[in-house]
Amino acid sequence: MSDNKGSFRSAGWWSGTGKNAMLHRERMRNQGPPPDMFDGRPVIGICNTFSELNPCNAHFRQLAEAVKRGVYQAGGFPVEFPTMSLGEPLMRPTAMLFRNLMSMDVEESIRGNPVDGVALLTGCDKTNPASLMGAASCDLPTILVSGGPMLKGKYRGRDLGSGTDVWRFSEDVRAGKMTEEEFLEVETGMARSNGFCMTMGTASTMASLSEALGIALPGSTTIPAVDSRLYLNATLAGRRIVEMVREDLRISKVLTRKAFENAIRVNACIGGSTNAVVHLLALAGRVGVDLDLSDFDILAHDLPLLVNLQPSGEYLMEDFYYGGGLPVVIREMGDLLSADTISVNGKSIVENSAQAECYDRKVIGTLEKNFKQRAGIAVLKGNLCPDGAVIKPSAATAALLQHRGRAVVFEDIDDFHARIDDANLDVDETCVLVLKGAGPRGYPGFPELGNLPLPPKILAKGITDMVRISDARMSGTAYGAVVLHISPESSVGGPLALVQNGDTIELDVEKRRLHLDVSDAELEKRRAAWQPPEPQYSRGYAKLYVDHVLQADKGADFDFLVGQSGAPIPRHSH
Repeated sequence: MSDNKGSFRSAGWWSGTGKNAMLHRERMRNQGPPPDMFDGRPVIGICNTFSELNPCNAHFRQLAEAVKRGVYQAGGFPVEFPTMSLGEPLMRPTAMLFRNLMSMDVEESIRGNPVDGVALLTGCDKTNPASLMGAASCDLPTILVSGGPMLKGKYRGRDLGSGTDVWRFSEDVRAGKMTEEEFLEVETGMARSNGFCMTMGTASTMASLSEALGIALPGSTTIPAVDSRLYLNATLAGRRIVEMVREDLRISKVLTRKAFENAIRVNACIGGSTNAVVHLLALAGRVGVDLDLSDFDILAHDLPLLVNLQPSGEYLMEDFYYGGGLPVVIREMGDLLSADTISVNGKSIVENSAQAECYDRKVIGTLEKNFKQRAGIAVLKGNLCPDGAVIKPSAATAALLQHRGRAVVFEDIDDFHARIDDANLDVDETCVLVLKGAGPRGYPGFPELGNLPLPPKILAKGITDMVRISDARMSGTAYGAVVLHISPESSVGGPLALVQNGDTIELDVEKRRLHLDVSDAELEKRRAAWQPPEPQYSRGYAKLYVDHVLQADKGADFDFLVGQSGAPIPRHSH
């Protein structure tokens, strides 16, 4: 594109002397823009996921102002618009139910308005993939601005990790090791600042992977939310998106197959969330990149953990950033990453990170001096998960990665809550806890229920981990020998639906195997007797979701949203 009047997409709204052009310009003038704003300047949509009901994104008003400042400095016309905001801590039944809805909101807001390029303001975990998915469907120049992680939590002289320590202390209360008063005291020091979870949970993972994909400025995605450099980065992003429009550097040129391969490998080395699997699969589907569940195992399962962060390690995102951040990891990975990619600044992530320095080897290791071997997400197959399941070995007890045990089955989460604390529950630490009805269609929405709390009588023995399997997800801040995303899910008749109490289940992560030790004849007999659950919703968005959501191994996107639609100028409205 050349920077001339009429050369940008927005000219389809502004240019000319006719009724429609006059209507568009005069109504925008009530906000006071000078006339030259309509005279060939790139219009940059600032997609703001601010919401006070999404505490992780509550500082985004100020963040948007910093982006606007950069857009103005580069000669662009910034226009901020809101979108649905998905806060995992508050939203029920799960924020994941609404990821696809938010992506539709973002997509149609971009396509239906005079926007030439987009800056996505993202924070709490689903706002990142939803924003990227919506923007990818439009394929305009796009840059992501991360809202940054919180400061470290503090409790009685020790650092706290949001999510991770909530799960840990909750189990301590149930085991009688911590009083409820102490548990409530933790609450006051956990979230001490703006920002998303400061562990390597899904929000920090997806922020980091945005940088690994090349859709965010280098070194930008781990800056703490209260560090002034966050606003400097937002200003620079505002400047850069204007240049990207002039260069016609569209999102499809950044999100290539090799960019996704880089992100998958980086995810392994940072100990990233299992949720990245679902989100990257969905995003690849939107941009037209052929990505498969098996790629996560093929590309990354042998890679070591280089970042010593909770839940797989010890430290927190604040330590990661001040230790050098993601550019150090990218530099340490060297030839494991493709340099044949382009990021939003016009260079590859390898080139961007070539001079990165590490300032804290306790937090960021090397390929030779790493924190754990073979840290990538493992993709399991077997008669219990014919289309796949995932586990994060770096967050699990090593001894449980090869295990054979008796199934203790919970038909849904209500059944689980009703029985798990029962002292008479027939369970011991060698058993396998099985949860059904928590997949994309079954819940619906694919909730973070997979890291099931252990029975109190097991916790009382000092045992903190057991093998747990389900068709659910789990929070990226969680940990344990937890098998997730079993596909097909139980509610559509997947083999998980046929598991009964007392069945023997074998997990062998090294062999990538999850097996139900029941004969094919017996499974067919059970299948003949199985009845699908009654639909929970008969109207509205939830029904649309149940009718059209794909399974976990396909990214849980809607079947009708896969593939790009572009952003042609729509018909006139008057």
